[in-house]
Amino acid sequence: MKKKFTSILIIAAMLILCACGNSANEPNDTSPVTMTDPSGAEITLPKQINSIVVLAPSLSEIVVSLDMGDKITGYDSYSAGIAGLPENVPTFEITNPDMEQLAALAPDILLVTNESLYDQESPFQSLIDAGTCVICVPNRDNIEGIKSDIQFLASALDASEKGSSLLEDFDEQLKELAEIAAGIPKEERKRIYFEVAPAPNMYSFGSGVFLNEMIEWIGAENILADQSGWFTVEGETIAAANPDVIFTNADYLEDPVQEILDRDGWADISAVADQNVYCIDNNSSSQPNHNIVKAMRQMAEILYPDYYAAK
Repeated sequence: MKKKFTSILIIAAMLILCACGNSANEPNDTSPVTMTDPSGAEITLPKQINSIVVLAPSLSEIVVSLDMGDKITGYDSYSAGIAGLPENVPTFEITNPDMEQLAALAPDILLVTNESLYDQESPFQSLIDAGTCVICVPNRDNIEGIKSDIQFLASALDASEKGSSLLEDFDEQLKELAEIAAGIPKEERKRIYFEVAPAPNMYSFGSGVFLNEMIEWIGAENILADQSGWFTVEGETIAAANPDVIFTNADYLEDPVQEILDRDGWADISAVADQNVYCIDNNSSSQPNHNIVKAMRQMAEILYPDYYAAK
């Protein structure tokens, strides 16, 4: 009798363990995960992520940094050349991608920014209906927003551990730059004009743009910070503001620095007269992601070599 009772207990314990195991694992494996993307849209993540298409270089760089580059099966033409992206895969326009080609790829996830929402309320609805999870990450205008996007993408792509490491490194570099900037005396702080498109249609920015925050973060001042957003600017405005240093990232010109130095009416600007005109890396100064620290450090070492260059 005692032997029979012991056997019953063992069987009961085994049944309980099996039941607990199923309840602990099955929901994670079978239940869809629904969340809100940075654009405010509700999305349902796929159970497994085997293929990703990215239509923005800023997002391509984040996905690669999350060690998910091998999952990318297509990307925008501006992302071409980013280290870590696969070669010989389809490329697309950002603002008007080939929908038939996208549908043929049938990616598990499509990553876009607000630049891809070209004059339509829901241009990717057919892909969503076919089962693709479309995630929109609008271009950010500040550093905190960039951090938030990295954290979101790491979670959505099931790369939280790598995302935490990436954000930790980003934060450490930002902290280092800010601590150095805090030690620069007010009288040594430089006034900057940063140009993103050259004459005759000069284009720059004021407050509310991540580039403006980058300039202020390293201890400098944007001469156009009294305005907001992105805008065209007149040459007379820059001449009157008389910046100490001019930066440009218009690297598609043969010699963007010389083009600025040779402009009519700019000879008396301090930056031009003193030859303080520099070309800044276009990629890291244009894409709102963790790589902005490369452009920040480049600018900082040009502006304040005694403070930053030795670091």
